[in-house]
Amino acid sequence: MGLLDKHLPQIRAYSGIRDHGADPFNVRFDAVLSPTEAQLNGRRVVLLGTNNYLGLTFDEDCVEASVEAVRRWGTGTTGSRIANGSFNGHLAMEQALARFYGRKNGMVFTTGYQANLGVLSALVGRGDHLILDADSHASIYDGARLGHAEVIRFRHNDPEDLYKRLRRLEGVPGDRLIVVEGIYSMMGDAAPLKEIVDVKRQTSAYLLVDEAHSMGVLGERGRGLAEAEGVEDDVDFVVGTFSKSLGAIGGFCVSDVDDFDILRVVSRPYMFTASLPPAVVASTLKALEQAEADRSLRPRLQANAERLFDGLNALGFTTGPKPSPIVAVVMPDMPTALTMWNALLQGGVYLNLALPPATPNNRPLLRTSVSAAHTPQQIDLVLDVFEWVGRELGVLPVESQRASG
Repeated sequence: MGLLDKHLPQIRAYSGIRDHGADPFNVRFDAVLSPTEAQLNGRRVVLLGTNNYLGLTFDEDCVEASVEAVRRWGTGTTGSRIANGSFNGHLAMEQALARFYGRKNGMVFTTGYQANLGVLSALVGRGDHLILDADSHASIYDGARLGHAEVIRFRHNDPEDLYKRLRRLEGVPGDRLIVVEGIYSMMGDAAPLKEIVDVKRQTSAYLLVDEAHSMGVLGERGRGLAEAEGVEDDVDFVVGTFSKSLGAIGGFCVSDVDDFDILRVVSRPYMFTASLPPAVVASTLKALEQAEADRSLRPRLQANAERLFDGLNALGFTTGPKPSPIVAVVMPDMPTALTMWNALLQGGVYLNLALPPATPNNRPLLRTSVSAAHTPQQIDLVLDVFEWVGRELGVLPVESQRASG
């Protein structure tokens, strides 16, 4: 018996996936040419699976800020902020995020994944209750395990089920923390946040919203779903990431709670992880400025999302309930999903293959993420490839037709 034999079922499944063609979990680009195009095996492909919502990865000001920071501060911090201290950029980033969200406190993590691990494990522990939407991201579930609170799942986007589960805790000791996401990463649907806030008020719970996929996307200023729904005052903690709309890497939490800074010495993922390098902090700060200043980015992003969503539905594909920057196409089974993903890649479209058990209802998905930087012509090209592949594989009905323009 080998040490990895415990993973034999996954090894066999992974081998089966690779037998269908390219490895969807190990794509290697020759070059990334822009926020929307790359070169893969000598061919140009449209990037439709990168979460680069505002298209800021090649923004000239962001790049120059990053380059200047490397020259001035070096390539890395070589340790955590608890051990090695903070750079000016770390403090500036936290202040900028707090100001952006209108909060008193901000805290920056090295990744968005660590932000959920660090915040959730520090906010609730043994004797407390963590009430999660069933479709929560893996980092939320992992943060729950690290904190040892009782985990209670409620049905996805179902405030009534949430209320019932909280009512059962009446008289039970311990804090209650509700965790939902602004936009869910698989299907692109949004939480019914107003109704969830009503439940929070009735049950004296706390509320954390993960705005990873909704920061820069929703709200008048791009602060996410809580801003768009007008319930920011009822959200106790906002968690997010720099790796989507801000085009870099890192995570954060903002809040108005008193004694917030104690999280820095009780959050193990924060304490024991090297802090973000100055170049990343500098580009992220500049990207946040760009996202605030350029009010054309969000309308362009929404227009592109609607163009793709409407086109796929007109062809006869099954998608999520409404257009958002995440547009997922539901596949009937695993073989079809694998074959179609490979065919789309051969046709010049790179997107994500999402497989059970990470997907809602255990259905395989072809997951796309749209950018404000995509042109209408690129979206139409993607739709043409989807149509051709769908007809070739018999996924689309013969009578389906997409309006041009």
